[in-house]
Amino acid sequence: MMNIESDFAPLPDMIGSSERMRQVYQLTRRVAHSTATVLLLGETGTGKELIAKAIHEFSPRFTGPFIRVNCGALSESLLESELFGHVRGAFTNAVENRTGRFEAAHGGTIFLDEINSVSPTVQVKLLRVLQEHEFERVGDTRTISVDCRIIAATNRDLMELANKGTFREDLFYRLNVLPVFLPALRERRDDVPELVEFFLKRYAKENSRVIRSVSSEAMAFLKAYAWPGNVRELQNYIERAVVLADGPELTADLLPPHVRGAAPVRLGRLDRTELETMCAELVSRTLDERSGEEDAHASVMNFVERELLLQVLRSCQGTQTRTATRLGINRNTLHKKIEDYGLQDEAR
Repeated sequence: MMNIESDFAPLPDMIGSSERMRQVYQLTRRVAHSTATVLLLGETGTGKELIAKAIHEFSPRFTGPFIRVNCGALSESLLESELFGHVRGAFTNAVENRTGRFEAAHGGTIFLDEINSVSPTVQVKLLRVLQEHEFERVGDTRTISVDCRIIAATNRDLMELANKGTFREDLFYRLNVLPVFLPALRERRDDVPELVEFFLKRYAKENSRVIRSVSSEAMAFLKAYAWPGNVRELQNYIERAVVLADGPELTADLLPPHVRGAAPVRLGRLDRTELETMCAELVSRTLDERSGEEDAHASVMNFVERELLLQVLRSCQGTQTRTATRLGINRNTLHKKIEDYGLQDEAR
């Protein structure tokens, strides 16, 4: 007889017993036993990869491989080769045949993270895999059949992207068979104390510290903060506090100023007015001192762009996905600009 209560029990490596998370646990267990495609929806840092792993481990394919691909971290050509493989001579530096991630996931599960960043060309090939369970390696004409379950994840509204023409509507419907929404941490604040206790114990042990409690003031700040970076951000700040602590209690002064309300983080995408204001302030600070240069306009514009990137990176704690969203640019474009301006230390 099925134990209904056990369906709501926390999944491996997942912390939280709020009603919202109990619903996620139950839904995850239910969809795991099917063979249908799953689409994980939620903000960055909400635990989408952990849910994907749990679906695989609870599925009949648990003995097969679990293959993860971060679609947002690779250019179009590299992603196509990574997913589908290539044959020798398909492109420059293709000195030998290479097996793609779909082939590697045969008999198991493939997890496509940041599916919203996939180019239209690769979207067409993904649609074929979903429909026909087959594809060709880059540069090859031989069709390869594959048997693997697809789990995709996104922090964007794919239907909105489809309406804008940047994401195929037919691919969206193929992916959205079993959607699982992961709530943001601000939507399940009751889980904050449990998460704090878990990370406190972990990092106290890792750093050989004896920290037994959290002050009531610190906990009040932690529960009130909006957590734009979700659980990942909370984890980072608890580790930071443990390293800085010199006593047995985690106190409020160990938390970053913006968590304590001293410097609130601005969320969401910068609008035109904000961009114009920030740029105007930067230009006014630098135009006079650079006006004597041979190409003052280009010099000032480059400086302004670099400073703008730097400010937004810092306001987003170095998270490139959030920075790109706020600036309204592609993540690959942001990555190139970070390299061009030498801002790698500001981006994690």
